[in-house]
Amino acid sequence: MTHRLTIMKVMGTHRSPLQLITAVAILFSLVACATVPQPPNQELAAAEMAINSADQARAVDYASAELHEARTKLAAARAAVQQEKMILAQQLAEQSRVDAELALAKAEATKAKAINDEMLKSTDVMKQEMQRNTGDKQ
Repeated sequence: MTHRLTIMKVMGTHRSPLQLITAVAILFSLVACATVPQPPNQELAAAEMAINSADQARAVDYASAELHEARTKLAAARAAVQQEKMILAQQLAEQSRVDAELALAKAEATKAKAINDEMLKSTDVMKQEMQRNTGDKQ
């Protein structure tokens, strides 16, 4: 109620309702423009943690393109924060996290495949040894 009284005092008491509505709309627009969006700190931290996890898993050896892309997007997100483009910064940070997670997943899949291939080789060698030992006894 005090806002209405203040606006009416500023505009005078003999104004039309349309002028009052316009004044209120302008006031709300100014207040909305005055608030600066907050930086996407959680998204930036999540992206950085995902990149660190990928680094620890040596994803650069198996998925260097994805990890490079994650780092590039994280740097772009930080630059967007400096330019106060918070929505863009949030999007880039989320994309960076996803790229780092992809790099980690690819690295883990490649490592698992290498282990699986080694186990298959060992199994084949054991089968050959068993056949050779069985053949010698006959």
